[in-house]
Amino acid sequence: MRAQILVLAALFFAAFTSAAERRPNFILILVDDMGHAGVSCFGNPYFKTPEIDRLAAGGIRLTDFHSSGNVCSPTRAGLMTGRYQQRAGIEAVIHPAADHAEHRKGLQKSEVTFAGLLREAGYATGIVGKWHLGYPHNSPDYHPQEHGFDEFFGYHSGNIDFISHVGDHLKHDWWHGREETKEEGYATDLINRHAVAFIDRHHDEPFCLYVPHLAIHNPVQVRGDAVQRTEEGWKRWKSSGEAETLEKFQGMTLPVDEGVGMIRAALEKHGLTESTIIFFLTDNGPTPDAPSGNPKWRGQKGSLYEGGHKVPFIAFWPGTIAAAGESDAPAMTIDLMPTMLSLAGVRAPDDLVLDGVDLSGLLLRGEEPKPRPLFWAALANNGARSEAMRDGPWKLVVNHPKAKPGSFGNEAVELYRLDRDPSETTNIASSESGQTASMLAKLKAWYSITRSSAPAQPGGWPDDPSTP
Repeated sequence: MRAQILVLAALFFAAFTSAAERRPNFILILVDDMGHAGVSCFGNPYFKTPEIDRLAAGGIRLTDFHSSGNVCSPTRAGLMTGRYQQRAGIEAVIHPAADHAEHRKGLQKSEVTFAGLLREAGYATGIVGKWHLGYPHNSPDYHPQEHGFDEFFGYHSGNIDFISHVGDHLKHDWWHGREETKEEGYATDLINRHAVAFIDRHHDEPFCLYVPHLAIHNPVQVRGDAVQRTEEGWKRWKSSGEAETLEKFQGMTLPVDEGVGMIRAALEKHGLTESTIIFFLTDNGPTPDAPSGNPKWRGQKGSLYEGGHKVPFIAFWPGTIAAAGESDAPAMTIDLMPTMLSLAGVRAPDDLVLDGVDLSGLLLRGEEPKPRPLFWAALANNGARSEAMRDGPWKLVVNHPKAKPGSFGNEAVELYRLDRDPSETTNIASSESGQTASMLAKLKAWYSITRSSAPAQPGGWPDDPSTP
């Protein structure tokens, strides 16, 4: 397969006629827990994010873009594989507590990732920041360098203290490759510096750099703040009021914005601006710690209402993507892998089912992808399940209040028309019973199919059925 991929990549390189003189580099910047209005070009009313705004002004914004999950690990599994995360058996946060049902799960080596395919096609690949797809102390197979990345600088857990770098599992969690490393500095600054250093090292070859930020996830800490978490425990920050909350929100966001500027400066220094595509997005909706969501959308992180998974998205590629573009075509994080493979001229294995679609026609020429349904299925830390489906203007949401953890009992079905009711305030499931029944059947069929091929995972909730 490696030889086939290299041949196809070489053919594409010879035929590539855009402004770039070689296969495009990819930089994928993922912010953590930032809602739809976390940056000013998507409506942040509190402060400006000038560097991210420059990306939007020079590229295209997708205003109806969605994460495939409503919390960290599931979205990342879908992003890495171009498939709904149910196929990887990762539907919930990979939990830091050793006795939690989801703690021992992780991305299995059987999964094919965009990093792995691009590396086989001759790309240098790196991840700088958050992994959260399995703790290597549970299995060495979960390490990011087992999933297509040549280089890794960052942490494995769900979050770390920005100062002490102690993770949510109360262990120091900062690594250079496979070596635990004591490196002083505010986490966002370290991520920015390592991202620039990766570009400096690999500027003379095609590269793919994945930058999953810690910010703006808790702990809530800005530069100069004290340590909150040590290996003995975590003293959580408590807001004294709205003014302090906004100050922290700004103080955590602007270093990310600065990092975008640093990345662009590094590209300009090496003459790579027109041969590099930058994607900017977030992994799920907002948390109460930071008012980064749009009040128009119902729900937040952990919810399958629009606010839980509707996120900002920007694609920036000067000379190839037209400036100041905007599209309301529905799209999803699982679309990034097929899009990158298409732009790189890399063909996925014939037996690999990709759920995402290639967005290159939309980004480069304004060609909207064919209409398709979008699906979600979530599993909360307490075992509560929820599912959702989007089909054109219709949105189906299924919750299971007070059901046994991990089960699909107490099915409560809701239906909304997003074109008339974007805030999902009026449940029309009863009055549109035919539409409700049709979408519910499709949702259950989708779930059964995607879960049926999932690899075996350690742990999981007891009596967890494969279908709702």
